[in-house]
Amino acid sequence: MTIIVTGAGGFVGRQLVQRLLDAGESVVGMDSVAGGIPAGARAVAGDIASPSVRAEAFADGCSALVHLATVPGGAAEADPAASRRINIDAMYDLLDAAKAAGRRPRIVYASSIAVFGDPLPAGGVDDDTPLAPRMIYGGHKAMMEIAVAMLHHRGEIEGISVRLPGILARPKGPSGMKSAFMSDLFHALRAGEPFVCPVSEGATIWAQSVARCADNLVHALTMDPALMPVTRVVTLPAQRIAMGDLAAEVARQCGVSPDLVRYRPDPALEAAFGAHPSLATPAADHAGFAHDGDPAKLVANALSAIAAG
Repeated sequence: MTIIVTGAGGFVGRQLVQRLLDAGESVVGMDSVAGGIPAGARAVAGDIASPSVRAEAFADGCSALVHLATVPGGAAEADPAASRRINIDAMYDLLDAAKAAGRRPRIVYASSIAVFGDPLPAGGVDDDTPLAPRMIYGGHKAMMEIAVAMLHHRGEIEGISVRLPGILARPKGPSGMKSAFMSDLFHALRAGEPFVCPVSEGATIWAQSVARCADNLVHALTMDPALMPVTRVVTLPAQRIAMGDLAAEVARQCGVSPDLVRYRPDPALEAAFGAHPSLATPAADHAGFAHDGDPAKLVANALSAIAAG
């Protein structure tokens, strides 16, 4: 069984690839550079939009493809053409390559809650909430959810799309993501440094640790596909938490004062990333996906990932 993972050297990709290797799977890791791909995977470095790079990656066949590589939100807004090239054109080419290299391979597509757009419905989000993306990133994710579902219903792939919430805590440094402040909070308090939060203390987010995210992706590779809804997409369960409560829990576990955090809300960021209403995910729950359990476990898992590097 050969599992191909794009974005294999990235934040989530490294965790997923290591889990698959530990389980004895044969893994091909694709990324722009090979350095971050865990040892034991066959590393393929280069642009996923390149036919020669894809040919190298799929040379050993493909039983499953986990597609994590993306041009993220802020970067997609800054360069819509790059977003289209990678997030749409290259992904469709990857789907074609997977079909050619395997017999109805399983495709696990990492989509995003950005497909719902902003502002989110004040009454909450559930499996019946219509998609209304406003950002380029969310629009492109929504388009490719439909592509995965279409190819599944044509019998060409076994398609599973999962919408990721905020994943914590991303590595320190530029990420191209407007939601990076959620992770920056962890790094600052872990170092005992002051932090200016660009959303209010009462701003609410949906979050999941990177460890739980990787577990959910492994589950997507192994679950009974009949448990998925006809849309072939689920929104992953997440903890809904206020930034003030998150900061207090991170500070408690880091042994520092929550007074290190000051709040200086940016109205645009608050509207897009700090006004997450209640979230109900019955389809994902039925399919066996899960969140971290409670905010304390979420924070502990996120801090463990930072400590592990």
